[in-house]
Amino acid sequence: MLRLIAKRILAALPNLLGVVVITFVLTRALPGDPAAYFAGGAATPEAVDEVRRALGLDRPLPEQFLRYVADLARGDFGVSLTTGQPVAREILTRLPASLELVLAALLLACSIAIPLGVLAATRPGSWVDHLCRAVVTLGVSLPVFFTGLLLAYVFYFLLGWAPSPIGRLDPVFSPPPTVTGFYLVDSLLARDFGLFRSSLAQMVLPMATMALFVLAPIARMTRASMLAVLSSDFVRSARAAGLAPHTVLVTYALRNALLPVLTTLGMVFGFMLGSSVIVEKVFAWPGVGAYALDALQASDYAPVQGFVLAMGVLFVLLNLLVDLAYTLADPRVSIEG
Repeated sequence: MLRLIAKRILAALPNLLGVVVITFVLTRALPGDPAAYFAGGAATPEAVDEVRRALGLDRPLPEQFLRYVADLARGDFGVSLTTGQPVAREILTRLPASLELVLAALLLACSIAIPLGVLAATRPGSWVDHLCRAVVTLGVSLPVFFTGLLLAYVFYFLLGWAPSPIGRLDPVFSPPPTVTGFYLVDSLLARDFGLFRSSLAQMVLPMATMALFVLAPIARMTRASMLAVLSSDFVRSARAAGLAPHTVLVTYALRNALLPVLTTLGMVFGFMLGSSVIVEKVFAWPGVGAYALDALQASDYAPVQGFVLAMGVLFVLLNLLVDLAYTLADPRVSIEG
């Protein structure tokens, strides 16, 4: 198993190299001059040229790229010009906030979409099936930023049920001692239940925004996969053998229908990492997406390149986890395949 995992990781290295090359080229092709930005609007051309030389932007692109790759080989992602901090440290500090939000939203979406898809497949044409279709239509129709603004307006501004969308924690609380970087987990480890409730309250609206975004593909795939499995011969044979309906549904049908759903979850997780940039800006969430977007607006290359590379590594690990989940859902599936 370890040898196969190592082979998968080695096979992903060319993809990561492609991510490095494409990101480097695109950041240099974007409009905007970092030297002019950081020199200031009143700077003379000579001052801008001096800043450009200090940043190494006057060198040929191949030389800049080789220096960048050499720094990456040493684990150096560069220094952010806007914050003055190493990019690797900033990403490691902010990444838990993004992952906590994405994972919580994915868990919420799965807890609703999978049962809803199963019920819709077992009762085609019923009100549950129509509800599933309505949820799917709603999920694919509403943009993420609009959903976030709408939820904040209704539940914070109008009803006052939700706390102010000002980040991960209410200002009256201090962050818990860092163990995992996830405030919900760290507050429970510290046995600070007031802090846990505050962290959860701050997460409800952005979590619901992202969950609504991914409910549609998960519910739709679950319904379609379950319909295909329930009409198969082995399910009819299990029913004819007199097995309990719950056993037929869970042990036979659902387990075989999970493989397409797992593939969808892997794709959805990638979409959520991308959409988290918008959600983080709407709710002032101090995640890695908002950090990269601020750097992009300032033409700060290093954080943007570090963010894209970090997302590429996460996608590689995610695909590996999906492959391993296949073998758990169906032992007949081989990870070598």
